[in-house]
Amino acid sequence: MEKYAHVFQGTAFSSKTFQEVNILKDFIFCINEDGFIEKMVSPDDEQYLALLGAYEGKENFHRLEDGEYLLPGFIDLHVHAPQWAQLGTALDLPLYDWLNTYTFPVESKFSDIDYAQTVYQDLVKTLIANGTTTALYFATVHKESSLLLAEICAKLGQRGLVGKVVMDNPDQCPDYYRDADTKTALQQTEEFIVAVQQLNKQTKQGVYPVVTPRFIPSCTNEALKGLGELAAKYDTYIQSHCSESDWEHEYVIDRFQKHDAFALNDFGLLQEKSIMAHCNFLNDEDAELFAKTGTAISHCPVSNVFFSNGVLPAAHLHEKGVDIGLGTDISGGFSPSLFDNVRQAVISSRMLEEGVDTTVSADNRGVPSSRLTTNEAFYFATAGGGESLSLPIGRIEENYTWDVQIINTKLPSAKLPIFGDDLYDIFQKIIYLARPENIQQVWIQGNKVHER
Repeated sequence: MEKYAHVFQGTAFSSKTFQEVNILKDFIFCINEDGFIEKMVSPDDEQYLALLGAYEGKENFHRLEDGEYLLPGFIDLHVHAPQWAQLGTALDLPLYDWLNTYTFPVESKFSDIDYAQTVYQDLVKTLIANGTTTALYFATVHKESSLLLAEICAKLGQRGLVGKVVMDNPDQCPDYYRDADTKTALQQTEEFIVAVQQLNKQTKQGVYPVVTPRFIPSCTNEALKGLGELAAKYDTYIQSHCSESDWEHEYVIDRFQKHDAFALNDFGLLQEKSIMAHCNFLNDEDAELFAKTGTAISHCPVSNVFFSNGVLPAAHLHEKGVDIGLGTDISGGFSPSLFDNVRQAVISSRMLEEGVDTTVSADNRGVPSSRLTTNEAFYFATAGGGESLSLPIGRIEENYTWDVQIINTKLPSAKLPIFGDDLYDIFQKIIYLARPENIQQVWIQGNKVHER
């Protein structure tokens, strides 16, 4: 019999398709030394009892307790790591004022490596405890502290994709917080890419450099062009903000006489490994370009309520063939939990479909066919995130990584109201009612990285 690093027995929920959730009742999950799911065995499989006999009672055998369930680890596609220090503040300001009054002053502090260590360590630990096994991070303009964030992800066992932010446009960036000049921004980005790629060679779960123009307003044309060239040279991921708000969307139209999507594409910044945050103002032509280039969207439903001046038509964009995952957008989003963003994705989609202005007739109030189901929003947080990153993550399925969260529904301080429910109803209750303390354990790439 094959020798496995870990064997788990329990019930799991994982996306089967965009609309369907797979319920894997009392399965055995066999995890290999590399942290991948090598075999999944159902109770009616002839190997089931043999596997139990071989592993039951051993140290590497894990049977879930009554009331415990497995979910895939969440994939957060948009986190501003330095903004962890300002979480929950100034959310009543417009985006432009919020950036210049609160955010840029906070991010400028990350020239202090000790300050960065304190904040980043706390952030990564908190995200892991909230079930986030993979995170796509904006750091700051500071190369050293950006590299530190990648090192912290590597050490704590989280799969981190980290970008040193580029902000070289003196017209839009404060003098106390921007790259010294375009040449320095590109040189430091290249040095950062090389350093993180070296770090990745020693990291089981993976850490990856990400080319990161903050957004078009913060970058000169020379920087955008140079970043596209660096991404091509080193085959890196790319992230930025795209058509996020009225102000940002109109700024790009004024500067380039085209939408963000086409401007970014002109600089080589839309491709198979590109993830663009927000995208609330994409039209169908933009969406077709995203689908053609393989560019994914990070949907940030909580943050969008505060800063994006609209609701992302996620169902429509997904139907157009665009990959979509979810992002917390810390700290534009006040919660580090993708559970909260799954819930808000459903809520916002219902509001988009039904409309919010009761002075308009019901026939004209909303946007038809906009609603997301619970299953679809869960897909975005898990399988959709994995597809957006083109990585074998986000599903409990053979040949995918063992990135999971074990949910305890019977925790005395956070007991879920389950009274003889069928398994699908239990899944729904977990999605809507689970709190961070219900997350009993988190595993990433076959390693246990968190336990309450």
